[in-house]
Amino acid sequence: MKLLSAKATCNSHGQDSSYFLGWQEYEKNPYDEKKNPKGIIQMGLAENQLCFDLLESWLNKNPDAAGFKRDGQSIFRELALFQDYHGLPAFKKSLVEFMSEIRGNEVTFDPNNIVLTAGATSANETLMFCLAEPGDAFLLPTPYYPGFDRDLKWRTGVEIVPIHCTSSNDFQITETALEEAYQQAQKQNLKVKGVLVTNPSNPLGTTMSRNELNLLVDFITEKNIHLVSDEIYSGTVFNSPAFISIMEIVKERNCSENTEVWNRVHIVYSLSKDLGLPGFRVGALYSNDDMVVAAATKMSSFGLVSSHTQYLLSAMLSDKKFTKNYISENQKRLKKRQKKLVSGLEKAGISCLKSNAGLFCWVDMRHLLSSNTFEAEIELWKKIVYDVKLNISPGSSCHCTEPGWFRVCFANMSEETLKFSMQRLKAFVDTTINVHNQSNHQSVKNSRRKLLTKWVFRLSFDDREPCGER
Repeated sequence: MKLLSAKATCNSHGQDSSYFLGWQEYEKNPYDEKKNPKGIIQMGLAENQLCFDLLESWLNKNPDAAGFKRDGQSIFRELALFQDYHGLPAFKKSLVEFMSEIRGNEVTFDPNNIVLTAGATSANETLMFCLAEPGDAFLLPTPYYPGFDRDLKWRTGVEIVPIHCTSSNDFQITETALEEAYQQAQKQNLKVKGVLVTNPSNPLGTTMSRNELNLLVDFITEKNIHLVSDEIYSGTVFNSPAFISIMEIVKERNCSENTEVWNRVHIVYSLSKDLGLPGFRVGALYSNDDMVVAAATKMSSFGLVSSHTQYLLSAMLSDKKFTKNYISENQKRLKKRQKKLVSGLEKAGISCLKSNAGLFCWVDMRHLLSSNTFEAEIELWKKIVYDVKLNISPGSSCHCTEPGWFRVCFANMSEETLKFSMQRLKAFVDTTINVHNQSNHQSVKNSRRKLLTKWVFRLSFDDREPCGER
């Protein structure tokens, strides 16, 4: 008799992906400047640690919020007791206002349409439960965040069909790619329920163009399906073009007049990236569909945000002077740090996709592959993890269709650690290229030697006197 469920014993979680395996190797041997200077540097984790001083400064200046007080009086007991899973109204209000501020107040959000969840992971999964049945499919443009194989599929039974994007147009979504993915799903007898995109993109570090967003709205309108826009990196845009939310597009197109399309566009958000608080587990989904909001609210009882967290962040996000300064300073620091990474890569002879957002760069190491295969990519990745001791994410873990691309994070470490990681990488690249050049040189020498041997042999043969002649 089986003692465990099929879910418990299945291998569909995705934990064996190279994306997660790199983390495991890092955890066995983490770099520390003083304690373990030869350890692995974590460059596979998209954390934003650049503005902790701003957050800590605010906490010091607002002891009531940090101490769970209101007008000097403790409300600890009030917060410690059971709270309705609809969330604290004050926090939902401050959160949607913060979302609007990040988007330049081009769009506004109704606090009644937001559902709080324990991080964006929970928000994405909850939407899958609300929008699809087990065996239905969502289309995702490649490359995409490796965690989606777990978040969207593992417990819901939803399938992912890739929308294949390529470097020929900087991995932008095209009408042809959308249609091919849709047709591929039909060939697999999968019912397509929607498209899910990350904007700004993880792992590309780029914002979606207005043309792409309009293309998506046209597509879901024609196919009568949903569109989920994961916008958890919306506050990390540090260069032009500016971030455009999908809600801005549907507003411009007056989709509210077409209630069906209006109700089939949904947003996922969290404070993990913009505020650098993944440990606080604050996520949210936003929908114009009342039934989705009602169902998601009930489901949120399985992953609530603590009342203490909501109270603290409600006070922080309601401080408009703080949020204005934080958003601006965060973008400046991200821009500066991204430049450091790009500069270090260039010194090592490595280029990357031009990016304007996120906590990472999409790095092109195709010239370092021994062959144009994913086997060669994994071979290179292992050398970088085990020999160079840098944990980066191979493109194959992100379902990239072209071998040799890697995601490299830059905001989860000090500037000195980033500089040191680039020194390690440069030394590795220099050695790799020297070995490659020596190999090519030796190959040329061998070819010349073979050619000379053939020429000498032929000359000797041709110079022989004909039989019977002197």
